[in-house]
Amino acid sequence: MSIGDTLAEARRQAGLTTTQVSQQTRIRESIVRAIEQGDFSPCGGDFYARGHIRSIAEVVGIDSAPLIREYDEEHGPPGGMRASQIFEPATPIKIREPRNLHLGRVLAVALLAVVGFGVYHFVSTRNPHPATTAATVRPAATPTPTVTPTTTPTAPVIPKGEAVIQLTAKSDCWVGFNSPTGQSLSQFLVRAGHNATWTEKNSVSMVIGNPPGVKLTVNGKPQQMNTVNVVTLRINPRSSTPVTVG
Repeated sequence: MSIGDTLAEARRQAGLTTTQVSQQTRIRESIVRAIEQGDFSPCGGDFYARGHIRSIAEVVGIDSAPLIREYDEEHGPPGGMRASQIFEPATPIKIREPRNLHLGRVLAVALLAVVGFGVYHFVSTRNPHPATTAATVRPAATPTPTVTPTTTPTAPVIPKGEAVIQLTAKSDCWVGFNSPTGQSLSQFLVRAGHNATWTEKNSVSMVIGNPPGVKLTVNGKPQQMNTVNVVTLRINPRSSTPVTVG
């Protein structure tokens, strides 16, 4: 039985109409009907399709995890990303070993390496977003945010004019960042039991695919997301309060 057939049968057994499912999930009824017919094109992409499947499954009373796995098998993993694409630079850095270097040159190279590591470490804590393309998320030279398997995030140090975003995942969650003009900046998969921290200097829209499965704070302030649907937060570093836009 396909994903759409499973959701449709569960809806009928729950005594719900597509209109009622649409009202409870805040997903357009035309999209609900399309999903039940196995058409995910109106969802606007794999990221949103997974969120819609999860929301509908919760309303009709079935486990969404097997459906998400089936979707991934048919359409590929979230965003077509591989672990190597998320946590490693897109282009390997090749280093040539100089020949016949004098001792002074060797010491100068070593000093530059130490300074370069310090700059790398500083940049890694200031810029969490890799460069992206329309089809595939490909990190640039700057590293992605550190994701550690701890359960309690440390208190954030909040620089002036910046927004520190901390997310703790109780279950797997997809997170995306868009520019104010709607351009996709990055996408991440935060596994259950892990934390992720981002520091933003500019205004961004943060898309959360599984709101009930995460705990989110912005500048140390907990964010309430009482919904099972995909949530988008507009975050402005000059404002302490994120605005939920959908």
